[in-house]
Amino acid sequence: MQSGRLGDSRPAEPGPRLRSLCSADRAAWASSLSEAEAEAGCFALAVAAVLPAGGSGERMGVPTPKQFCPILERPLISYTLQALERVCWIKDIVVAVTGENMEAMKGIIQRYQHKRISLVEAGVTRHRSIFNGLKALAEDQPNSRLCKPEVVIIHDAVRPFVEEDVLFQVVTAAKEYGASGAIRPLVSTVISPSTEGCLDYSLERARHRASEMPQAFLFDVIYEAYRQCSDHDLEFGTECLHLALKYCHIKAKLVEGSPDLWKVTYKRDLYAAESIIKERISQQICVVMDTEDEEHVGHRLEEMLKNELNHMKKVTSGKDLQQIILEQCYSFVCVNVMTSDFEETHKLLNMLEESNLSILYPVVVISVHFLDYKSVPFGQTMENLMPIREFAKEVKKRNILLYGLLIYYPQDEQKLKESLRQGATIIAALIKERNSGLTGQLLIA
Repeated sequence: MQSGRLGDSRPAEPGPRLRSLCSADRAAWASSLSEAEAEAGCFALAVAAVLPAGGSGERMGVPTPKQFCPILERPLISYTLQALERVCWIKDIVVAVTGENMEAMKGIIQRYQHKRISLVEAGVTRHRSIFNGLKALAEDQPNSRLCKPEVVIIHDAVRPFVEEDVLFQVVTAAKEYGASGAIRPLVSTVISPSTEGCLDYSLERARHRASEMPQAFLFDVIYEAYRQCSDHDLEFGTECLHLALKYCHIKAKLVEGSPDLWKVTYKRDLYAAESIIKERISQQICVVMDTEDEEHVGHRLEEMLKNELNHMKKVTSGKDLQQIILEQCYSFVCVNVMTSDFEETHKLLNMLEESNLSILYPVVVISVHFLDYKSVPFGQTMENLMPIREFAKEVKKRNILLYGLLIYYPQDEQKLKESLRQGATIIAALIKERNSGLTGQLLIA
């Protein structure tokens, strides 16, 4: 079993310990957060998370286990780890992976700079994998480098959209009740077939709920439940809340979860997850313009872009690029009004490469150039812009998607408006789709 933390050598701060397992005074002991803790957004107690990630993904129908399937060329499990890492009060994240995928998982942690991650070897079933993860956090295990938490979160490696608020709710509920889990309304009615394949009985959908993840437990409760767990439950069981009820007599507090808690199970779910991620990272667009835009055509394009996006996205001017990069903007429009080269675009690309912004998500850069037939011949303009292909090949290696856009700049006001409108439509489509196959292409509006 490998339980050393990867990506961060700092030990977790130990929290207060539970006085007695399943004791009668648990409710009195479990107090709510203080106002200071609530304002700080952190807990005074130690919290860890366990992610079973040893599944084969048979229902996905692909040879790669679903937790390692790529979304925007990044493994699915990396998105889930990122969601947990955002939560400052989760001190340790233990991932259970099979021995054959251990090195691949280490590579993911290193490449995407994940922190506070420890790896253990997965068991042959989900429950056995979770038990291995809990053992890595227990004080009674030899050579354990992690501190035992007061509350432990159990989550699925293939539920990448979990938010801090639901994690907060299940942890605080687990602190008071001993166990807690997210639930959602049933979409379909549950029926039980007979051995002959006929309907035996059905459940009233309004009275039942679907059990989701995340779930949270007082560590001593769920660890003791797994220690007492029968081989049959370890082999065939799937519900952690049931183990806490069966072996520790703890009735879990159920928390209504959000629609984002769905699990990536089938191949079509990968496309849905990709669509959600693209939408999230396209919410902000930064427009960078050269300083010699005497006729303010760049500003007019910016306004057209805002109209094209129906004000659904935040379009900002790149006056302070460093700050915008820090705010994690992943879409940039670099407007070159007075020049036909890539000077402004080069500056932006250099800043993006230095920032490492593109480690987690593909960054879109659209280099916009204006063509005035009367001042510069079309052939000369195209020749000046052809190097974009080589630039795009280089920056693509660092997950930056570079596109070129040439906008016809006529003197007629009505035609100019139409050109700008077409340009804004193309920009919106490139940002939304993030198609790596179109990088290096010079599109014309």
